[in-house]
Amino acid sequence: MAEFYKFLISYEVLIYIVLAIGGLFSFRWLLNSWREWQTAVYSLERQFSSRRLGQSASISTLIVVVFCFVFSMRSFVIPMLPASVFIATPTFDFISTPTGTLSAEMMTQFANLPAQTAAANTTGCTPGQIAFNSPEPGEEIKGTIEITGTVNIQNFGFYKYEVATQGSDTWATIVAGRTIVNNGSLGRWDTTALTPGDYQLRLVVTDNQGVALPPCVVPVRVVPLQ
Repeated sequence: MAEFYKFLISYEVLIYIVLAIGGLFSFRWLLNSWREWQTAVYSLERQFSSRRLGQSASISTLIVVVFCFVFSMRSFVIPMLPASVFIATPTFDFISTPTGTLSAEMMTQFANLPAQTAAANTTGCTPGQIAFNSPEPGEEIKGTIEITGTVNIQNFGFYKYEVATQGSDTWATIVAGRTIVNNGSLGRWDTTALTPGDYQLRLVVTDNQGVALPPCVVPVRVVPLQ
């Protein structure tokens, strides 16, 4: 339905022009048919003129109905719709594996980046809105862990959490979701294939206007399984 609304918005002027041209011809046809029907003398002539009158009246009525429909949709219905209707539903094709495992390509990129030292602080986290509960800043993690936290903003759209080596701008999306979460599970993260070292974990929340808010970033340290 959103595509239909977008079509009306994009081609409103063209639709009105087409309806105006069609209406001009149909009403002219209707007027001529009406005159022919009034001046018809013979029964056969009157029958033909009556048929043309009915056809022209039907087409003219259809054009009027379509015009009223388009006008009412653009003037009353569409302006009252929430902006989220016109935002495409987020697709998470950018998630290589929804189980929380990074792709081999991203693993290779991470392995080739220089190691950095993690600082136990957070950036951009807002308690009650965008925040991690677990892991905590500077926490040592291993194996498959559950990411918990909060994503609860006005006009919520969707969230995703990503990972990068400490000090790097090469981010890989782990998991994404479209449900508001309050101090609950955001998803899982399999760290077994990662090279032990310091990483950044960030939570990115996008509203229903498609605007991404400042991300919540926490440093973590991946340690080998023993």
